[in-house]
Amino acid sequence: MSITRERPLSPHLQIYRPQLTSVLSVFHRLTGIFLSISCVGLSLWLISMALGEEAYAEFMKAVGGWGGWVFVTLLIFCVYYHLFNGIRHLFWDWGLGFSLRSVYASGWAVVALALGFSLLTVTLTF
Repeated sequence: MSITRERPLSPHLQIYRPQLTSVLSVFHRLTGIFLSISCVGLSLWLISMALGEEAYAEFMKAVGGWGGWVFVTLLIFCVYYHLFNGIRHLFWDWGLGFSLRSVYASGWAVVALALGFSLLTVTLTF
């Protein structure tokens, strides 16, 4: 067997089946990035309000419609997901919930709570 033989490095993505824990970890990071970037939009919204009624109306016209609705809905989900997963991490910091069964149960609970609270918020808001 030759040492120079090309072999895939572990974990090889074509054969690796993502676990719930790894998917939730990556998603937690992505929601954090999305929330950070969306602070720019929130800042622009606040600036448009400070500049007066015309600037605010122009801003709302630019971001209105289905695109703005999708963005706000996604933002709401990201806030809830990041919040509930952060609470889950706080329990881990206290040394609680490290059994495999409770890790998966809390992971699914985070997803269910984030979806449920997002749907509730969107339903009550829009």
